[in-house]
Amino acid sequence: MYNGPDWVRRRVIRASDDGRTDRFTGDADRVTRVLAGILDGATASIRPLYRLRSNAFPRLQVGCVVLAAAPLLFAADSAAAHEVPGSVTVQVLVNQQDDRLQVLVRTPLEAMQEMQFPVDYRGILDLEALRASNLLVEAANRWITPNLDLYAGRDQLPTTTVQAVRLSIPSDRSFLDFDRALAHIREPPLPATTQLVWRQALLDVHLETPLGAHGANERPRFSIDPRFGRLGLRVLTVLRYESSDGDARALQLAAEPGRVRLDPNWAQASIHFIAMGFEHILSGLDHLLFLVCLVAPLRRLRQLVLVVTSFTVAHSITLIASAAGLAPRVLWFPTLVEVLIALSIVYMAFENILGVGQERRWTAAFGFGLVHGFGFSFALSESLQFAGSHLVTSLLAFNVGVELGQLLVLLLLIPLMDFVFRRLPNERLGIILVSALIVHTAWHWTGDRGSDLLQYRPLAPLLDAVPQGVLPWVLVIAAAAVPTSQWLRRRRSSSPAAESRPA
Repeated sequence: MYNGPDWVRRRVIRASDDGRTDRFTGDADRVTRVLAGILDGATASIRPLYRLRSNAFPRLQVGCVVLAAAPLLFAADSAAAHEVPGSVTVQVLVNQQDDRLQVLVRTPLEAMQEMQFPVDYRGILDLEALRASNLLVEAANRWITPNLDLYAGRDQLPTTTVQAVRLSIPSDRSFLDFDRALAHIREPPLPATTQLVWRQALLDVHLETPLGAHGANERPRFSIDPRFGRLGLRVLTVLRYESSDGDARALQLAAEPGRVRLDPNWAQASIHFIAMGFEHILSGLDHLLFLVCLVAPLRRLRQLVLVVTSFTVAHSITLIASAAGLAPRVLWFPTLVEVLIALSIVYMAFENILGVGQERRWTAAFGFGLVHGFGFSFALSESLQFAGSHLVTSLLAFNVGVELGQLLVLLLLIPLMDFVFRRLPNERLGIILVSALIVHTAWHWTGDRGSDLLQYRPLAPLLDAVPQGVLPWVLVIAAAAVPTSQWLRRRRSSSPAAESRPA
């Protein structure tokens, strides 16, 4: 037992009664020994320096104790008010077993905000006190079960109930598959002597919900709606679904993705990817500006059909090839494609300004369509996980969605341009003005994307060799070189000197 000054013990016990030393688990003797040690060192150093009077020295002792004890006595308050974690990964395993759906969830314990877990002054969990309480089940019922909705077909299943909870150490790898994870949760809890910092602990939860009449279906179509976005500033849900016939599927869901079909049929997958392709073409400003440049000078239906068909066939080829894994897998390739897309806009705009290349525009549409197809594939690659077992169907559906969006844009764009250009003194003037504005936008994209491309090795040394602000001009001049050379050749061939030259 501690034999130090009574006033030290009284202050610590009073603070404990106020609830400020919960993290010390009621061990006032240990706290007073720590404070007395700090006090002895501080007063021994200060006494010879200041030669204090004996009646003033106790006040100095009190001041030293207050300063030394403040971080310890009030540390519990800062730990209890759990801050929102910056990055949280939630693992979810879903398994169908006859008449029920089982769900295993693993989440960092620190994501269970507003929960007061018993810890000591070092932040080590008191596992014995934690087992005696119902805090882990309460945390699961507060943060997990209300934010996880399950569906069978169109019907929402009953709210999941907690079957078991368990703490795990950060190095545990049992959540690689469902059977191992379930066996791990059912194991005896961690020994009470385990030194586990609460910010490193993992909370494993076993949930179940009955299927009712859906359990008799041969293959019910399940959906999940995880709403774990409040667990952290950036939340990633890694989900693995195992059906009753052994099929397994993995998904990565950012923030709160809404209702996600775990095993869609071909019609559901097709509708989803048609909508995705339609939305992508309408939200991709660079693709839209390329379409404007592509069709701006065209007025005859035959030309339009040939150019649009050429562009469609080309981007479909590279879209399918990229989805099949035939595209280069180097890190800089997507950035290179973005640079080439910007340059394709510059090229087509300069052709419009100079009035060249219209008779062979379908060839340019085909060549640049190959580039734009890779751009479409980058948007598709992260979404193919939602295709289920219908990969080819989803790929074709996405392409159909792109074509439908492209067709809608052309149906609105061509009459609008025709209406505007006919009211100008010269139709060529309208084409030049529109193309010049597009060149200005694409010029900025080219410079920004080109700088990003040169950040990759082995191209990084080139960025230092190019003066600031010169790179966009270099790339734009390179893109404009071919249309300019065509325009100069046409000028020379149509000059009076060329016409009067004898054959």
